[in-house]
Amino acid sequence: MKRVLIFLILAITFTSCKSTSTAVSKSESKKANRSLVNNLIEKATDNIGVRYKAAGTTKSGFDCSGLVYTTFESENIKLPRSSYDQAKVGKVIPLNDAKKGDLIFFKTNKSKQINHVGLITEVNSDEVKFVHSSTSKGVIISSTKEAYYKNSFEQVNRVIF
Repeated sequence: MKRVLIFLILAITFTSCKSTSTAVSKSESKKANRSLVNNLIEKATDNIGVRYKAAGTTKSGFDCSGLVYTTFESENIKLPRSSYDQAKVGKVIPLNDAKKGDLIFFKTNKSKQINHVGLITEVNSDEVKFVHSSTSKGVIISSTKEAYYKNSFEQVNRVIF
């Protein structure tokens, strides 16, 4: 009887320790992800005003996927180089579930395939803002409320879980 009681006490102790450490891990993981997302947004927005440059991946000029590629690379996250291939990474989620740090993709200029990407910086009830490199203005923040982006929106991908 004494052995059974000791076994039960040990089992309860180890079980409760395990669930506590899991809860702490989830909390720490969420905090780390928030920090990572904030770092990515800061890195990308530090480039606001940099000119557009086809195939560009540096402060001398970025294309849209080059900005995203370089931003994620700064945190040792490897993404493909093109927006078309970046759209295949992570999990596609509904626009109304978008969060800061997600990637937003477009089919611009009547393209039949994804050809533009941005990094979501802010989400409000009826608007998503994202940093990207536009051919006409370079690195800027735009909104899904703008007709051009509303009409060419294709998908949102979550890369950081």
